[in-house]
Amino acid sequence: MLRVRCHRDGSRGAEAAHLIGAMIGRTMSGWVQRAFQSTSSSAAPPRIAVEEPATDLAPQQIPVCAYNEWDPLEEVIVGRPENACVPPFTVEIKAHTNEKYRPFYQKYGGQPFPKDHLKKAVAEIEEMCNILRHEGVTVRRPEPLDWSFEYKTPDFSSTGMYAAMPRDILIVIGEEIIEAPMAWRSRFFEYRAYRPLIKEYFRRGAKWTTAPKPTMSDELYDQDYPYRTVEERHKLAAQGKFVTTEHEPCFDAADFIRAGTDIFVQRSQVTNYMGIEWMRRHLAPTYKVHIISFKDSNPMHIDGTFNIIGPGLVLSNPIRPCHQIEMFEKAGWTMVKPPTPLIPDDHPMWMASKWLSMNVLMLDEKRVMVDANETTIHKMFESLGIKTVKVNIRHAMSLGGGFHCYTTDVRRRGTLQSYFH
Repeated sequence: MLRVRCHRDGSRGAEAAHLIGAMIGRTMSGWVQRAFQSTSSSAAPPRIAVEEPATDLAPQQIPVCAYNEWDPLEEVIVGRPENACVPPFTVEIKAHTNEKYRPFYQKYGGQPFPKDHLKKAVAEIEEMCNILRHEGVTVRRPEPLDWSFEYKTPDFSSTGMYAAMPRDILIVIGEEIIEAPMAWRSRFFEYRAYRPLIKEYFRRGAKWTTAPKPTMSDELYDQDYPYRTVEERHKLAAQGKFVTTEHEPCFDAADFIRAGTDIFVQRSQVTNYMGIEWMRRHLAPTYKVHIISFKDSNPMHIDGTFNIIGPGLVLSNPIRPCHQIEMFEKAGWTMVKPPTPLIPDDHPMWMASKWLSMNVLMLDEKRVMVDANETTIHKMFESLGIKTVKVNIRHAMSLGGGFHCYTTDVRRRGTLQSYFH
């Protein structure tokens, strides 16, 4: 038992109590860190170890820190296409799928992607990792897991999908890494592949938050959502109607994009207003979350439509114009329209559109990782004074993501600033 004797003569007693209180506080932090580390002798009197809390780290020691999409990239998580499976063709997948590829989902739903194609995708992402390392970036990877097994919750059953797109499930805002709750049943347990990495970051001092996990019961989805034609989808999107309801919060992290103190987000097939409101409250008052929208028949993940590549500089999809363009122009931002993608029509794009050509990863303000096949966008970047780091990931793109999707930037060298007024 620790006895504290406070003197009656005022300040000396108060100082003693304050000192012991501070020592006990630091001791508890050390106790958590050591996880019941035993003393050298049970007979020895108890000792109070004075130890700084694990979170009191110098800025250069913070393991995760990123405020925007373009500060110099130091560490990144790159996804794994290995063992990727086609999601079962349920209502939330039907709402996302291009008519052209519905037979593919009906045939392969719940099974692995075609073996030869997947093998090429894996090789492309490995080469991408090698090039990132060559550019001076630390590369981390999620665990390779089996996604073909069927799992069951009280509300649904499904097979898994992959851990290929960390941008969808993880977002670093400042010194915090946030796990998104997701909206597809096939991605319910995707976080498991990243938990070893996140636990490591947490032990090293990072702030780790997991958003409320939805039950993904039938009530989360509009079971009668009409998805047959592009015209129908445009009409529904204009009315603010999507396959996800407001039954409970859901969002994919890739529907958010950062510009210092301002975060931009879209309501989409996988991100509802409840999910956006959760992020708004969680990030306030340091960050302001702005909802923006586009002329898009099937919105899902903002970075193939609106990709911020520098302070006040945005790649804006020319066929999906932003409805709030005036507020960006008023703030002095520059909207750059990327050229039409060069991906041939016969190349399978099962889970995304050709506009993944603009789904680029900024290594810093003057270097960008871009598809080696997109020669017209190379010229566009060169005209902006930005050097292109070219990598071929065309087969990997078929799984639903470009360079931005296949990565989560864990650490960028920069400070929190405001770029939007």
